[in-house]
Amino acid sequence: MNGHYSIAIDGPSGAGKSSLAQRCAKAFGILYVDTGAIYRTVGLAAYRRGIDRKDERAIMEMLPELQIGMRYDDSGEQRMYLNGADVSAEIRLPEISICASDVSSLPGVRAFLLEMQRQLARENSVIMDGRDIGTVVLPDADLKIFLTASAAARAERRLKQLAEKGVSADYEEVLRDIRYRDEQDSGRAAAPLKAAEDAVTMDTTQIDFDGSFALLCRIIEERLGVRPEKEGV
Repeated sequence: MNGHYSIAIDGPSGAGKSSLAQRCAKAFGILYVDTGAIYRTVGLAAYRRGIDRKDERAIMEMLPELQIGMRYDDSGEQRMYLNGADVSAEIRLPEISICASDVSSLPGVRAFLLEMQRQLARENSVIMDGRDIGTVVLPDADLKIFLTASAAARAERRLKQLAEKGVSADYEEVLRDIRYRDEQDSGRAAAPLKAAEDAVTMDTTQIDFDGSFALLCRIIEERLGVRPEKEGV
């Protein structure tokens, strides 16, 4: 490697992409980009304004009025800002997840946000996660991972994640939302969720978080020839 590289992680909602990517970013000393959080922020804006989340014209008219910011706190966690306010917790609510899925299916929205994501990869070594990173956003990524797990396992993990953030949610509702997002993300016309032809598939249904992290680090080391700067972060 020439010191600059990109890692694309794709997969369905709740597969653990963000948590694993964030931890790997710390370990390897590179930038973590949660693209799903960007779409969630747009979804939140539409939700707040009472805009039909499938009305592309109305969404596109709203976009230029939004100030979407991305910052990193002292722990390296990505924080999302909407018009100057930190909305990192609010964008994780189940109802906003649904909005994000519908908004992200709109071709105009994806095109509007595409350059923002590519510029981050041009300027930094990144590990970027989403639904179409390896297929559309970074088709020339140095390493592509397709991370998946059963819907039930993903619902349990998402429920735990929400609880840790102090957000109360019902398991059946979370599972229903995950299945809805799976259908929407895989069936949309614009950049549907699918594994890139050259992606490495990781099914973590039967693997805990630490095991998944160790496996991902091993794949990165073997494929890219880079080693973590920090062990076990």
